[in-house]
Amino acid sequence: MSEAGYINYFEILGVGEDANPGEVRNTFRKKMKALRDSVTDSISEDRRAQFILDMAKLNAAAFILRDQAKRAAYAEERKALIELEKRWIDQAAKSSDPESTDALRREFDGRARGFLSKYVEETMLEAGQDKDVAESSGWNIFYARYALKLLRHYRHLLYHDILERLPFHVVTQPSIDWAERRRSVSAILETAGR
Repeated sequence: MSEAGYINYFEILGVGEDANPGEVRNTFRKKMKALRDSVTDSISEDRRAQFILDMAKLNAAAFILRDQAKRAAYAEERKALIELEKRWIDQAAKSSDPESTDALRREFDGRARGFLSKYVEETMLEAGQDKDVAESSGWNIFYARYALKLLRHYRHLLYHDILERLPFHVVTQPSIDWAERRRSVSAILETAGR
């Protein structure tokens, strides 16, 4: 099963799930330096947007992963959401009861939206206000203002990635009775011609 769409801060920062706070801090600083070094004075608008989004993701990764409580909460929420998706897909595949499948869909939808709001928009903006993170990344109020729209768009892209693979609707081929269709059209045309 794909985990695309569920932002993975371990992957973004490039550390293992057992990384200690010192390793997180050092990796964050190295990646942030490499990111800042990759940008020149004159960059396109698209490159600037990507730079700020990458910076926000690294900031959030460091902010979440350096704190054991935040890391544990994040990992648990992410794991539970992935398990809920799996349960929903399994239920949709083997159940003919649309109400139970729809209940799982509604639960999943609410939790997925909450997870992405919390760990994309809120956490990324909150990380930029953290003194240690902002000092290491050079994040400032101008980046934060610019990032608001970017983060909202990024959250929607992640949500869309998740929805693309889920069993919302079963699409069946239409069954058209062409003889009945001809009779109906003929009757309409006769009535209109009177």
